[in-house]
Amino acid sequence: MKHIRNFCIIAHIDHGKSTLADRLLDFTGAVTERQKQDQLLDNMDLERERGITIKSHAIQMEYEHEGQSYVLNLIDTPGHVDFSYEVSRSIAACEGALLIVDAAQSIQAQTISNLYLALDNDLEIIPVLNKVDLPSANVEEVTDDIVDLLGCKAEEVIPASAKVGLGIQEILTAIIERIPPPKGSPDEPLQALIFDSVYNPFRGVETYFRVINGRISKGQKVQFMATKNIYSADEIGVLKLSQEVRKEISAGDVGYLITGIKEAKEVKVGDTITTPENPTQVAIDGFEEVKPMVFAGIYPVDTEEYEELRASMEKLQLNDASLVFQPESSAALGFGFRCGFLGMLHLEIIQERLEREFNMTVITTVPNVSYQAYTRKNPDDIIFVNNPSDLPDPSGMDRVEEPYIRASIITKSDFVGNVMSLCIEKRGQITNQTYLTPERVELTFDMPLAEIVFDFYDRLKTVSKGYASFDYSPIGLRVSKLVKVDILLNGNQVDALSALIHADNAHTIGKKMCEKLRQLIPRQQFDIPIQAAIGAKIISRETIKALRKDVTAKCYGGDISRKRKLLEKQKKGKKKMRQVGNVEIPQQAFMAVLKLND
Repeated sequence: MKHIRNFCIIAHIDHGKSTLADRLLDFTGAVTERQKQDQLLDNMDLERERGITIKSHAIQMEYEHEGQSYVLNLIDTPGHVDFSYEVSRSIAACEGALLIVDAAQSIQAQTISNLYLALDNDLEIIPVLNKVDLPSANVEEVTDDIVDLLGCKAEEVIPASAKVGLGIQEILTAIIERIPPPKGSPDEPLQALIFDSVYNPFRGVETYFRVINGRISKGQKVQFMATKNIYSADEIGVLKLSQEVRKEISAGDVGYLITGIKEAKEVKVGDTITTPENPTQVAIDGFEEVKPMVFAGIYPVDTEEYEELRASMEKLQLNDASLVFQPESSAALGFGFRCGFLGMLHLEIIQERLEREFNMTVITTVPNVSYQAYTRKNPDDIIFVNNPSDLPDPSGMDRVEEPYIRASIITKSDFVGNVMSLCIEKRGQITNQTYLTPERVELTFDMPLAEIVFDFYDRLKTVSKGYASFDYSPIGLRVSKLVKVDILLNGNQVDALSALIHADNAHTIGKKMCEKLRQLIPRQQFDIPIQAAIGAKIISRETIKALRKDVTAKCYGGDISRKRKLLEKQKKGKKKMRQVGNVEIPQQAFMAVLKLND
């Protein structure tokens, strides 16, 4: 065990985690020349297209140091704030972490929050200063920032460039010398932590685990502690670039397990694996429950595909444990699911993955957050409002509380004014302003989570020319003045477009929604009124004009009464159509509501 090192890579987006992982794999000979490619561990098309890491990826390398062979288990992690749950799982399976900071961009918000996650788990931190070969790199200044943040010595920071392969040898030496070997004993009862799992259509669920104590052998019986189910370990092995079968995996190592489980619900990430004959007494803790931040409805385009969508969501949940969902129904869209996501990027990625990996075309409703309402009749009963239609009748309502977050924004001092005005427009209150260096400022705001759900992140990048980094943490609920804005099409309420909005913004948002829908809904044979309403009060209206046939075209000359008769007949027909007419809403109309400021 003393020759095993388990470590992960943590950093802000685009600071070079995946490139550094590529170089480590090249240097240790874990990949051949033929297998080499950029972003080698990002095996999803989506990750390559967007240039981001969505999933944590585990891989084993072997490296010889001073005549002794070492096994290095690396877990590459995502950098975006929406995937911080993935990072927390990787950290739980490691003893050390490489903290990567871009020499040109310095320390960003996500660097700090991932660092605190690692420190909470008592990981050994190795600071790496990446991209030192760039002309815009501030090596001395950023090294000082890292020293201030970590309280380490300047010589402990390793200068590197993952692109050209500079400093890779020093990083590997530091991993072996500074990161402690795993604790635990191979002779204790088996105790292993499940940190990830994927669904393989041919072999069932593949479980990725890290053995804390004991050992696991091929063919033996294993038990999952959360479900109490017992399985046979049909195949075990280690995660090289492709899976490599082994007879036994003992304490301290990372591997995969195939037991032929076909039901996605039976494997829970964060569960403990043990043996039924000699079970461990303690389940491994230190796994946080996922707290969804954004809720949206996902419905199949064809109602008959509901069960298929459920199966796809369960398989996706295996691979992405931060997705939570429960069934719901809508008058406009039929049966579907109310899903909880960690943020808007997470929602986009889930929708893309459902379409690509499971061929499911889905409709997503307007995202919102979870509120708590209280009525005058039962002031102690909390009503959880995850969907605008759950809001109690306003006449009997006492108050509504909405979730607030503490947002930390790090930006250049030139953009402080722009960032502040954006946050104040989003009902934020500034609580702190710290100059980290004369050039860089950290602003702290308390703001409603609902305001950052839509387009906050995109607009923050725009007003700061891409130089602002953003991170947030929940701080509880506060009383707020919220109203439910309904959209009526041809006099019928479309529940999928309803939204809970702060009373001060309701009129402007209602007006914008009507204007946007007027552009997107195709014209029919009759006039379609689009109205935004709060309760029975209409606050905005737009009309989609009817397509009209020129019925008077055949009358040339002659008496005016002939034309009038034809027009009256047409008018009656349009009126009748409007009473029985059905308005189809295109998919982009549901999504357009999110981009009201475009």
